[in-house]
Amino acid sequence: MSFLDRLFRPGPDPRDALRPLWHATVVAARDPLWYRELGVADTIEGRFDMITLTLALVLLRLEREPGQAEASARLIELFVEDMDAQLRQSGVGDLVVGKHMGKLMATLGGRLGALREALPAGETAVAEVVARNVSLVEAGDPAPLAAALLKLHASWSRTPIAALMAGRLEP
Repeated sequence: MSFLDRLFRPGPDPRDALRPLWHATVVAARDPLWYRELGVADTIEGRFDMITLTLALVLLRLEREPGQAEASARLIELFVEDMDAQLRQSGVGDLVVGKHMGKLMATLGGRLGALREALPAGETAVAEVVARNVSLVEAGDPAPLAAALLKLHASWSRTPIAALMAGRLEP
């Protein structure tokens, strides 16, 4: 291999180590339980809501671990990459993708902040976050979803960081 090949050859993608966690986060968000039993609307908006909620729970878990700021940033980059691809696939043009991505990132940030405050306060506070931020079926009760999110948060809080990074997110 020549010197120039080594010089200009791209290195490994630093996000690759986080792909198992990203994929596990998406799998958790797509669990039919959210939609069949817990009242989340089975729509594009409802599915996005669940992706942002599960990703927020993972990011909050990573916040508790020293030295995981870069992992959080890389995980968010994977979210952005995926959402960008989803927007383009659904026909959103290049000129407005950035505007849509800004809104999606603001939504994620808002949910992350809301959950950061509500989780320690318990089920009533989480139910209020759910009522404000999640597309529920008509006359949906946010309490069961809030209880399930608290249970998931507790489970993922006990998950060792190595297992979490490997994408082993147990309910």
